[in-house]
Amino acid sequence: MTGTLEQLPRLLALVPYLLKRPGVPFATACADFGVTEDRLRKDLNLLWLCGLPGHYPGDLIEIEFEGDTITLSDPQGVDRPLRLTVDEALALIVALRTLAETPGLADPEPVLRALAKVEEAAGAAAEPANRVEVALAGEQTVLPAVRDALERKKVLRLVYWTAGRDETTERDVDPIRLVVVDGQSYLEAWCRVAEGDRMFHLGRVQEVTVLDEPASPPAGLASRDLSQGLFQPLEGDTVVVLALEPGAAWVSDFYPCDSVEELGEGRQLVTLRTRGTAWIRRLALSLGASGRVVEPAALADQVREDAQLALAAYSSQ
Repeated sequence: MTGTLEQLPRLLALVPYLLKRPGVPFATACADFGVTEDRLRKDLNLLWLCGLPGHYPGDLIEIEFEGDTITLSDPQGVDRPLRLTVDEALALIVALRTLAETPGLADPEPVLRALAKVEEAAGAAAEPANRVEVALAGEQTVLPAVRDALERKKVLRLVYWTAGRDETTERDVDPIRLVVVDGQSYLEAWCRVAEGDRMFHLGRVQEVTVLDEPASPPAGLASRDLSQGLFQPLEGDTVVVLALEPGAAWVSDFYPCDSVEELGEGRQLVTLRTRGTAWIRRLALSLGASGRVVEPAALADQVREDAQLALAAYSSQ
């Protein structure tokens, strides 16, 4: 995680941390927060400009860090560490349990230690999490084969349904890692057919076979950066807005969406991107009254024409 999403919690934690450790060496603070000295100095330069409304010298956090040590003398009210709410603690516990169960995790020990600390801190408030069963998509059929291939570094042969083209293909892939995003499991692998790094939704793998062939992804291939999301927008993508009734809410769970707006009573307005629109037209027809294309208007017109042609075929009989 990078940028503001990572920096803000660290800044809020830095103030009470430094208040309790006047004169703490830079090296110690860097080690405790897991950041470089350059990153920490940038954080401190920003903290030095923060404080209460008014922005006069007496309203700002007072901090000294010119030498090798850091001393904070005026926290401007930010003097207590962050505390998780019950809901935040439960969400974190479930997320850590999911991560710990993910096949292919190189070293689960740090995750398990963090989980134990959060559960201990939450105490009785964490009991509802015990009623949550963590199950990854494809666990019964696909995950065992994926786990085996990752552990033994073997090639996988997939029979895979591609939603964007509404077609099923067979391809050999060199597995790289398994990731879980929003409760959905994806295999990152080098696809020998596309000759590129691809993400495969395990829920769309129809058949999987572990081949007796060593996996050999290209040397130096870096894992995909997921800090900005699983799927990155591409030039030429069509942005589609769908209005979904309660019976079609599964669409936002099954397809990657840019946004999902809850309209109440189970109704949703979802936005997604696609390279081709033929499958959207088929999807809209299959949804019937449970879903319709809102944008783009030209695509909505095409769906309307498709529906009229389908009705005409039945009325002519």
